Amino acid sequence: MTFQSVDAWWWPFLFILVAGWLATDSWRFLGVYLGGRISEKSDILVLVRTIATALVAAVIGNLIIFPSGALAAAPIVLRMGAVVVGFAAYMLLGRRVLAGIVAAEIVLAVGLFTL
Repeated sequence: MTFQSVDAWWWPFLFILVAGWLATDSWRFLGVYLGGRISEKSDILVLVRTIATALVAAVIGNLIIFPSGALAAAPIVLRMGAVVVGFAAYMLLGRRVLAGIVAAEIVLAVGLFTL
C-alpha cells in the first residue's frame, strides 16, 4: 500500500496521522520501557540528556541569530537582551523555567511594541 493507492479526500490526513504516530510514539514507548531500567547516573543516560540539551540550545540559538516571522522584526540587540533577562530571571527566581520564559517574553513584547 502506498500514498497514491487510495483516492479519497480523507486518505492524506489518515496517512499523515498514522505515519506521524508510528514515527514518534514507537520511540516514546521504547524510551519509557528502557528508561525505567536505566539508572539516572548511568553514562548512557547522561550522554542522551547532554545531546538533548545541546539540541534545544542549538534551536534557541538558531531562533536568535536567524529568526523568522514576527521575531525577524526584532533587532538582534533586543533578542539578545531578552535572552539575558530571561536567563537572569531563571537564575534569580529559583531556577524556574517558567519565570525565565515569562521574563524574556515581557522584554520581547515591550521591545517590539516600543519600536
